Amino acid sequence: MIRPLLRRLALAASLAAVSTVALSTVAVAAGPLSYDLTPTRVGPDTYVFVGSTEHFTRANGGNILNAGFIVTSDGVIVIQTGPSRRYGEEMRAAIRRVTDKPIRKVFISNLHPDYFLGAQAFADVPIAALPGTIAGIQEEGHGIADNMYRLVGDWMRGTEVVIPTEPVFGSTVVFGDHRLRLIPLNGHTAADLALLDETTGILFTGGVVFCDRTPTTPHADVAAWLKELDALDALDDVRLVVPNHGHIRPDKACVGQTRDWLIWLDGTLRAAVEAGLDMTDALELPIPDRFAGLDVLRAEYRRSVAHLWPKIERESLPRVH
Repeated sequence: MIRPLLRRLALAASLAAVSTVALSTVAVAAGPLSYDLTPTRVGPDTYVFVGSTEHFTRANGGNILNAGFIVTSDGVIVIQTGPSRRYGEEMRAAIRRVTDKPIRKVFISNLHPDYFLGAQAFADVPIAALPGTIAGIQEEGHGIADNMYRLVGDWMRGTEVVIPTEPVFGSTVVFGDHRLRLIPLNGHTAADLALLDETTGILFTGGVVFCDRTPTTPHADVAAWLKELDALDALDDVRLVVPNHGHIRPDKACVGQTRDWLIWLDGTLRAAVEAGLDMTDALELPIPDRFAGLDVLRAEYRRSVAHLWPKIERESLPRVH
């Protein structure tokens, strides 16, 4: 019964995708593409471009990230560059509407497409990332970009991979009147950079925390990710949390929300392997009601099953010599 159901679900998903493409084609015909980026002030000198909590689609152009910037007395610090050259250019234009100060540096938190594919618009300034992120973009960047062209189409026109130029490590750096603590982590990906502005108490979580949006797991090591969350939870000088995906909160509640999801997800898949289920069975396991408020819940859960199942299966099943 499971496999016929999956075939029906796959057909329904395909039809939905066709409808989405058709609707986005109509939108394209109606006028030029624009992300209509509007910076939201979230604290002193600090702004965020609040993204959708959906998947990448041709309707949203891949705008699912909370990119941001800080206007210091010495210039602007940019945090993430968005999913395309077009996004980066619109982001830079929106920053100019807020301040005429020069952009001093760009920080990229990990190798996922919406973090680094807008970097062409900032190629004239230092672009900084952890060494592991730089290596990951060098290795996977072109494949990631190709996949984004397939997912969001014309929004990506002219987008090329720009490798970050400056490796950074854990340290505290001063830009004008702001002190930024660079926090190197790993788990969500092999290298995750969180940034805490010690001047304002605003924490940019670098992909580690999701808020009211189901976490993504294509490069995840769940055990290491849980340690990342512990490290962020231990920070005692945070006044506002900016997750890279989801809602901005004045507390650390979504650190706990992300932890709860990961613990449930990992435990559920391990129990399914131990019970002798196969991956197609695991795709349809029930999800507890406490997660009902997370956006793209079932779809992201299924993607996580595909990402995590092979490793869990290898770890859980006995090796025969």
